[in-house]
Amino acid sequence: MKRFSFLVALLVAVLTLNSCTTVIDAKLDTGPTQLSVDANLTDQPGAQTIRLTRTAAYFDSSTPPAATSATVSVSDDAGKTYVFSDSDNDGYYVWQPKGTDTLGHIGRTYQLNITYQNETYRASSRMNRVPPIDSLIFVKRKLNPLSKNEGYRAEFYARDIPNEVNHYRIRFFRNGELQNEPQNIIISEDGGFRGASTVTDGLVFIVPIRRAINPDSLYVLNDKVKVEVQSITSDAFDFWSQLRTQITNGGLFASPPANVPTNIVNTNPAGRKATGFFITSAVRSFSAVAAPPNIRTRED
Repeated sequence: MKRFSFLVALLVAVLTLNSCTTVIDAKLDTGPTQLSVDANLTDQPGAQTIRLTRTAAYFDSSTPPAATSATVSVSDDAGKTYVFSDSDNDGYYVWQPKGTDTLGHIGRTYQLNITYQNETYRASSRMNRVPPIDSLIFVKRKLNPLSKNEGYRAEFYARDIPNEVNHYRIRFFRNGELQNEPQNIIISEDGGFRGASTVTDGLVFIVPIRRAINPDSLYVLNDKVKVEVQSITSDAFDFWSQLRTQITNGGLFASPPANVPTNIVNTNPAGRKATGFFITSAVRSFSAVAAPPNIRTRED
């Protein structure tokens, strides 16, 4: 009887819970729009671009509206000022070099200055050193142990700059196309993971970082692969780390959404805030083709 009574009570509880199910249509208030800054300047030759947009509602998946009619410039600690102009009125502000000079120089600190809708925003970033990439190889592999499909796994080699804590972002291109999925955000501290710099300082980048430059489908014969290593600041490392967490945040154990950090500051503490990040990077790259001269035989 006790067992029967327990089962009846459990059934009543389940039915009660089901009957209380209510569909809630959440309505999120739309707050004031903010300036959003996408600025990643390098030491590479050619034009440099800063994109300005305005934030949109949480569930708005359309292209963010351009922030036009802003005044944008970058100055460095060597006394140079670089003016960016939006000639197409599309929110892309471009600096064009004169002669062979580049905007970015390793060791200099840069300040971004933006005036938009009577607000002034600033951010600063130092351009740190970056190591060269020594080589890029390919190894023939199956897509997975049970698959009959084969392809080529790429692996690059670079050595961390010793005796200092360095932060890097790694990007890779397949046949000229940047691989830009959330899982392709690759960042490293001293060629390893954050917190392991006492072990990895000055050494070749660890295996998981070296092999992170592969698409899910692997490469095929004659694919051209380009790898970039970019120097970033510690703050930029935190930005990319938290951005990756937020855009891959999902599933049963997802954490509540949180704001990604920004180094864009309104000079008026009571003024409207901004989002985005100002990053300066020295860049070194290496390209190779998945072809016999670059294919190695490896057991691992």
